[in-house]
Amino acid sequence: MAPSPAELEAKADAELAANVVYFEDGTTEATKFGETSRVPVTIDQVPQTVVDGVLAAEHRSFYEDNAINPIGIARGVLFGGTQGGGSTITQQMARNYYDSLTTNETSAIDRAVRKFNEILIAFKVEQNLSKNQILEQYLNTIYFGRGIGVQAAAQGYFGKDVSELDAAEGAFIGTVIQQPGNFGTAVPGSEMYEILQERWEYTVKGLVEMNAEDPERGLTQEEADALEFPEPLPMENDDNYAGYRGYIQEAVRSEMEARYGLTPDQIARGGYTVTTSLNEQWMKYAEEVVEEQKAQTLNSSGQEIPAETQFGIATVDTATGEIKAFYGGPDPTQYANQSLVQRQQAGSAFKPYVLATALEQGISLKSTYDGDSPKEFPGLAQPVNNDSNRSYGPVDLIQSTKDSINTSYVQLAIEVGPQAVIDTALAAGIPEKQAETAEVGPNIALGTMSVAAVDQAGGFATFANGGYHMPQHMITKIVDTETGEELVPKDAEILEAGGRQAFGADTAADATYAMQQVITDNHNARLDDGRPMAGKTGTSNNAVSAWFVGFVPQYSTAVGLHRTDGQPLVLPGESSIYGGQMPSRLWKAYMTRVLEDVPAEEFPPPVYGGEVRNHAPTPSPEPSASEEPEEVESTPSTEPTQPATPSFTPPGQGNEPDCDVQWWLPECQDEDEPGGQEPGDPSGDDDDDDEEEPIRTGNGWGNNQIYYRDEE
Repeated sequence: MAPSPAELEAKADAELAANVVYFEDGTTEATKFGETSRVPVTIDQVPQTVVDGVLAAEHRSFYEDNAINPIGIARGVLFGGTQGGGSTITQQMARNYYDSLTTNETSAIDRAVRKFNEILIAFKVEQNLSKNQILEQYLNTIYFGRGIGVQAAAQGYFGKDVSELDAAEGAFIGTVIQQPGNFGTAVPGSEMYEILQERWEYTVKGLVEMNAEDPERGLTQEEADALEFPEPLPMENDDNYAGYRGYIQEAVRSEMEARYGLTPDQIARGGYTVTTSLNEQWMKYAEEVVEEQKAQTLNSSGQEIPAETQFGIATVDTATGEIKAFYGGPDPTQYANQSLVQRQQAGSAFKPYVLATALEQGISLKSTYDGDSPKEFPGLAQPVNNDSNRSYGPVDLIQSTKDSINTSYVQLAIEVGPQAVIDTALAAGIPEKQAETAEVGPNIALGTMSVAAVDQAGGFATFANGGYHMPQHMITKIVDTETGEELVPKDAEILEAGGRQAFGADTAADATYAMQQVITDNHNARLDDGRPMAGKTGTSNNAVSAWFVGFVPQYSTAVGLHRTDGQPLVLPGESSIYGGQMPSRLWKAYMTRVLEDVPAEEFPPPVYGGEVRNHAPTPSPEPSASEEPEEVESTPSTEPTQPATPSFTPPGQGNEPDCDVQWWLPECQDEDEPGGQEPGDPSGDDDDDDEEEPIRTGNGWGNNQIYYRDEE
């Protein structure tokens, strides 16, 4: 029943179609992409440099092996694909020809059936074709990121005929097969470009190993050492790839793979109609405010904002998780997406996740902490400072949030448990892989985790959505134009169910109320129409990144600035770098246009749930007389305290305290010690966060002194 080689050949020669992508109205075309033709070559036209490069990267023992690799398949099944794939080149060739093997698979059973069929076809192919014929068909039908087939790849990456590629370029061609969608668009200086270079080095190492086994193939160590990484040509910037259209194209490709399970080959062959949630006008607004800010800086200071400066802007619908707009950058051929791909430390814009964790654990907004600075904490090698080293004395969690006080928030993170804070952030919408960017320790409160603008927009949208997180997504519908079938995304059930609960509605209301206090009358992000809004600023160590994340009930928008070279931000005309300055101004300029026709809505009132705890020292110290950019007022709370019953407990938040860490809790005190008033119990809240954040080394916390700043 398996198709014959002739049937597979006919399948490969079928006409290819483009993918057409539409804005949210379903009729306005945003971009189109897909390979509409291929140029087959014979195996004799492919030089040994390319053949060796492909085999070194994908299947070094291709000529000796059978159609399938049982050990590889077992490894793939056992480890879920994390320890290397189980497909031989013969299997990959069969899969690429017979595209019904890789349709929209939504279950493990579908994937198992596809793999079983693939194995049977691979057996049949090997019975009918020689190794060279199999390799020829493979090279002519796989997707290389810049075209289908090796000839298109040679032209796309190096502007050469495949017969002209040298050993370094041949290794490159083999390298991109692993991640064609990512490697094909990787730009110099990006994380993906670094991964591409590392993968190329792996391929070159494979060439040496091949040569050691068979001197007729691969390269000697001396020849390999002489190779240099071949710089590919920049992507061609046609009308469909210019400006934000190119960034939309790459974002849609990525989501088609991640959410719908489509392979790069299927996407390249095209034939899909894609409807997105993107608002065309809002996309233009994002571009406009960035360009206006650049022009304003030049006019006022006489200097341009450095080209290395990256502007992240992303807007998410709080009720649906749909991405409504984003700023990708000025040129997709030179810069990775600045809002969806590039990430930097969140700084104090991460504190709302600490607050939500505390509220879920039954700690009231009215709980009191020590806001003095500097403060020492168990497990931290260096003291924690507030911005300008200001001391606030006893502060509640409302003022701690309003003024972004570091010492109180570090104390709070220790009390609730750093891992619980991370769990809350992930449940709210921060991608799980980002947890790897931060150590699990008290300094998580100071925003050590790296995030993209879309991550923060989605995370803060969870607060506006009553504690329910809707997965951030851009594609609302995909239809296979040949069959008329509408594809089903992997998160369909979550979206249909109204999202997943990250924390309770009471927690969301109280945290939102605290973030509303951040938006003072003179805050740079405050909207002129006076509508209710909430948000949080953040500035990381040495001003490497600066953030403002704000939301109204309907939409959440994150604005983040950083540099491609990882150096501190340099913004001409700015006396200092804070999230409350340029990021906040950009947020206001952008959201003023976005919300022009959006009616104002109210946030739910605070419930002041939880137990009021007192962790301030006795006697309370007087606040210092340090100079500050603006006068700080605490927010009085008069509502009655609610019972300490958390409405929902995210994963990782247990009920038993760890007294080795949470030594100040009443449960951890000896009977003769006054609970909650330990002399080493620091907490604080700062408006201009200079957050000092030691880096963990070994089993303790390191000696690096780091300040995070955050000006309201």
